[in-house]
Amino acid sequence: MPLSVAVLMDPIGAIKPAKDTSLAMLLEAQRRGHALHYLEQGDLALRDGAPWARLRPLAVRDDAHDWFSLGEARWRDLRGLDIVLMRKDPPVDAQFIYDTMVLETAQRGGVNVVNDPRALRDCNEKLFALQFPECCAPTLVSRDPAELRRFVAECGEAVLKPLDGMGGRGIFRVKAGDSNLNSMLETLLAGGPHGEGRHFAIAQKFIPAISAGDKRILLIDGEPVPYALARIPQGDEFRGNLAAGGRGEGVPLSERDRWIAAQVAPELLRRGLRFVGLDVIGDYLTEINVTSPTCARELDAQFGLNIAGLLFDAIEQRPAGSRVP
Repeated sequence: MPLSVAVLMDPIGAIKPAKDTSLAMLLEAQRRGHALHYLEQGDLALRDGAPWARLRPLAVRDDAHDWFSLGEARWRDLRGLDIVLMRKDPPVDAQFIYDTMVLETAQRGGVNVVNDPRALRDCNEKLFALQFPECCAPTLVSRDPAELRRFVAECGEAVLKPLDGMGGRGIFRVKAGDSNLNSMLETLLAGGPHGEGRHFAIAQKFIPAISAGDKRILLIDGEPVPYALARIPQGDEFRGNLAAGGRGEGVPLSERDRWIAAQVAPELLRRGLRFVGLDVIGDYLTEINVTSPTCARELDAQFGLNIAGLLFDAIEQRPAGSRVP
């Protein structure tokens, strides 16, 4: 049965179609005969407590130069839709949080929102991973520059990063005794006049296995896709993120990868997180990406997969009630 599918995303005209996972989802939905609708953050509203959106009919094409067409915008009650794909990129700021509140109202009205809006609010992509300490390298989250300096000294070498970044932005690799450490912490913590931090920062022990890549493992309803995309740093860059110039290479999942996925999966299912990306370096889970996981198109191209197809199989088989008890 054809469904009505809306996507909330960043401007579709600015994406890289060959690599965009949201576009892959839309192409698959259209292939199945579903009606597509498009909206951005400014298109949500609450009207007398009801969730409304300014929706534009959308058609998509797998064409690097001409990948979408939009129809005329019209305000509609979101409860008239079947599915909303929430694919807005970080940061998870106040406006993002408000968006999830509107979408939660739609969810209560029977709309299947992927991923669950409550989980998007609750599961910071870096902090959520720390609910599984058996999977993670030594980590400290703090506003205190002295504690962060002490942690770096204990580890000998660490990676520092903000809690709300993406694409490798704002990440530092630092060794104990580095004269630039104080400056890095001032940048990350947005320090006040007395040296206190206004923002949390995260410090993780440096994992040398990054030279073999930062693996992105995609899970659909808790089941991992059998291949990961290893984002391998290039040249003198330590970051593997594709946005930071990393090279993507598909690799089969290791036994450790599967073990990590198995530890995380029950909690993902409980929270209604249906499409998730785990970041794994060596033997360690570093992040759990829930807002807009990517890398599906690269894996599809390398291994002849249809990851968006697997996702829509799951959505169509369980269209209502996105959580598992």
